[in-house]
Amino acid sequence: MAVALLVAAGSGERLGSTRPKAFVVLAGRPMLEWSVAALRAAAIEQIVVALPPGEAAPEGCLGVAGGATRSESVRLALAAAPPAEQVVVHDAARPLVRSQHFADALAALAGADAAIAAAPVADTIKEAGPDRTVVRTLDRSRLWAIQTPQAFRRDALERALDVDAATLARATDDAWLVERAGGTVRVVESAPENFKVTTPHDLKVAELLLRERRA
Repeated sequence: MAVALLVAAGSGERLGSTRPKAFVVLAGRPMLEWSVAALRAAAIEQIVVALPPGEAAPEGCLGVAGGATRSESVRLALAAAPPAEQVVVHDAARPLVRSQHFADALAALAGADAAIAAAPVADTIKEAGPDRTVVRTLDRSRLWAIQTPQAFRRDALERALDVDAATLARATDDAWLVERAGGTVRVVESAPENFKVTTPHDLKVAELLLRERRA
């Protein structure tokens, strides 16, 4: 049995919206409701949503106030979550997630503390110094672009989140906190389609893809 933490507390300033990002209407419904639908299709009914001020959780979900940083929001949502041995964390800004992504991440927890959706890197990646001189070209066959959902053993996530505010602020994803605590993290292959909506261009692309999916 798993519980889901849906991170929806971002302001969405880069999106240029007057409402928080997760509540911008996308293909006929608030953005976060696409993720809620995918979670329920994966038979995950217990959903805790980390919210920005002034917003309410979708019907049937438990809402909690989000924190100052993403991982603080996750910690607050986890503290409010009902008992469950497994936890999936997902960003509401990834509305193209599919129910299979959640199922795959949870299945990959066997023998690991965390399992994270990721897409193979297609571009050539180079490391450059402060002066932008290339230092080296990385082997992209070993590189992954990390996404959500990310699945965790609850006890491992709780230990990883038990850090000071400065460390939480450094975390770009919760899997890094598990790595930092010595946990085992496994990659689960996803697809570039499961991208994070950040800019107005992203919003237009997501709108087109979601309408195509419904057609």
